[in-house]
Amino acid sequence: MLGPIGHQAYPKDNPKAINPHPILRKHYDLFANIRPAKSLPGLRALYPDVDLIIVRENNEGFPPDRNVFAGAGEFRPSPDMTISVRVITRQASSKVARAAFDLARSRPRKKLTAVHKDTVFKLGCGMFAEECRKVAREFPDVALNEVMVDTFAMRLVMKPQDFDVIVTTNTFGDILSDAAAGLVGGLGLAPGLSAGPERAMAQATHGSAPDIAGRNIANPYAMIVSGQMLMDWLGRKHAEPKAVEAARLMGQAVERVIRERIALTGDLGGKAGTRAMGDAIAAVV
Repeated sequence: MLGPIGHQAYPKDNPKAINPHPILRKHYDLFANIRPAKSLPGLRALYPDVDLIIVRENNEGFPPDRNVFAGAGEFRPSPDMTISVRVITRQASSKVARAAFDLARSRPRKKLTAVHKDTVFKLGCGMFAEECRKVAREFPDVALNEVMVDTFAMRLVMKPQDFDVIVTTNTFGDILSDAAAGLVGGLGLAPGLSAGPERAMAQATHGSAPDIAGRNIANPYAMIVSGQMLMDWLGRKHAEPKAVEAARLMGQAVERVIRERIALTGDLGGKAGTRAMGDAIAAVV
C-alpha cells in the first residue's frame, strides 16, 4: 500500500526529492491502473447510479518520468520551446487491454469502451486501438465500443450510466478518472489499484493534502477501498477464497457506514474524524 504523497510542491521544489510512483510501477510492471467511480447510497452526487471503472495504462504515454529508459521524455532545446514525447507500444497496449477485458468479463454488463483519438494521433492512438481490437477477438462475450476522447469527455458528464469498464492510455486515463470521481462526490471517494502480472499496489487516486495533515479530518474512504481492492486482487491471484470474502466484507462495511451515516468525515456531511470513520468501518465488518 502506498499512501498519498503527490503534491504540486513535491518534488518540484526539492531537486533531491524522489517521486516513488513511477519507480514502483515500472520496477514491478504495474501496468494497469484500475480506478472505479461509484455512486454511494447516502451521499450526494451529481448522478445517483454511476458504476464504472477506468483502466489506465500506467507505464508509458506522456509522463516524462516513465516513458524512456534513460533521460526524460520532456526537454527544452531552446528557452522558448519545450518538446514532450509520448510513447505507445503494442506490448503495453495489449497488456492493459487484456486486463480491462478480463475485468469487463467479470461484471454483469460485460461492456468495454476503448477511449483514444486515432482520428488525429493516427500512429500512437492508432496502435492502441489496433491492440484493443485484437484482444477483443479473445473475448466474444464482451461488447467493445470505441469512443474518441473528446466525445467521451462530453458523454461522461452527460450520461455516465452508459459506461461500464473503460480502457485508455496514460494521460487520458489520468484526466478522465478525476472527472469521473467528481461525478460521484470527489477525489475523497476515488480508490485505485496499480496491478501487474505478479504484484499489485493499493494507491488512492488523490494526492496528499499538507494543509490538513495531522488534523484528523481527512476522508479515509479512498485508502480503505484501495486496500479492499488489493485484498480482492490477492485472493483471486492466489485462489484464496478467504481473501476474496474478506474484501467483500470490507466493501460491505464501508457502504453500510456511509448508507447509515454512522460516522462520516466533514467532506461527506458528517462530524466524525478520520480515525472515528475508520474505526466505525472496522467495527461493522
